[in-house]
Amino acid sequence: MNQETLDFIEANAGADVRRLALQAGRHPGVDMAFALDQIAGRQAARRKLPSWAAVDGLVYPPRLSMEQCSGEAAARYKAAVARRLCGGGRLVDITGGFGVDFAFMARGFARATYVERQERLCAVARHNLPLLGLPEAEVVCADGADYLGRMAPADLIYADPARRDAAGGRTYAIADCTPDVAALRGALLAKGRRVMVKLSPMLDWHKAVADMGGAVREVHMVSVGGECKELLLAMWSGGGLQVHCVNDGDDFCFDGGGAPLPCSARGGGFGRAELPGLVGMRLYEPNASVMKAGCFGLLERRFGVKALGAGSHLFVSAGEAEGFPGRAFVVERASTMGKRELRAALQGIGKANVAVRNFPLTVAELRRRLKMGEGGGVYIFATTLADRAHALLVCSKVS
Repeated sequence: MNQETLDFIEANAGADVRRLALQAGRHPGVDMAFALDQIAGRQAARRKLPSWAAVDGLVYPPRLSMEQCSGEAAARYKAAVARRLCGGGRLVDITGGFGVDFAFMARGFARATYVERQERLCAVARHNLPLLGLPEAEVVCADGADYLGRMAPADLIYADPARRDAAGGRTYAIADCTPDVAALRGALLAKGRRVMVKLSPMLDWHKAVADMGGAVREVHMVSVGGECKELLLAMWSGGGLQVHCVNDGDDFCFDGGGAPLPCSARGGGFGRAELPGLVGMRLYEPNASVMKAGCFGLLERRFGVKALGAGSHLFVSAGEAEGFPGRAFVVERASTMGKRELRAALQGIGKANVAVRNFPLTVAELRRRLKMGEGGGVYIFATTLADRAHALLVCSKVS
């Protein structure tokens, strides 16, 4: 990396990378591919890895590796789980990548080994890890599955299989990822006292647990900023199954080994006739991780709430459901989709935050129909009730 390239990176730290790429011919002395990766990487790190963005001299990988790496909040959460499970011993990450998860977890272990099959990423790790306070971390350039077969036992083995096929398309099923951690399950458990696997949030957690052959002891659905970012499985021999729905650090936990509890709306719920009675009640919207877990019957029993409809995933109660894992609102007005009722319910409201739950229109379509602007302090939920009536609930948020 020559000085002209370094100067170009510093001079264009906040520039549009796409625009810079079109100007490559003007800067023949600049390693443009490297420079663009660094500029884009630093910009992404300010949003995704703020503590890394503050470290001078870090080298960033190509765009795909930056897209695939964990954000800081999720990485810190995994590090906390790793410390709780078996911190202090030896960590082996068999799918090192950019090294974000590895670097955050490694601080809780006496020894840590990063394994990655791409030499370019290994070079990045060798450069970055000392700058991140991990000068003793071992970097091994090898295929993770091959290294697993010859490595010494470890206290924790971590794997984040690549979710891209040979053509670069996204994959989600465990068997379609590289490496196939389900096929490696026996070897992982033989070499690791604990095993942690990061998977796509698109996967059904019940299926993922089944694919791992009964070895899963903890399931973590990790959400940041209202979006489910990853599905994390922790495995070891013996014990039951705990499910953790984590939303910005808040953990709603339940026993995943019991029979699923049916939601009351399957056999009842609220209909058109009950709409006036909803006014003044609390409305609850589960957070993203709880929605992913699908534990709606458990919510009813634990917090004394009742589902509006079988597919609404919205709940109401006469009083406060303290500790409910999600957002809380007060229903100010309730209406069917009839023109006269809508006119009365929306009187004086020019803009609102609109959400649809089990409803035949998208948010954009509903906004157009209601002639409703975006934002403000009003929240409108459109949903289908238990008797299949379409309803609109105008709410205010409970802080």
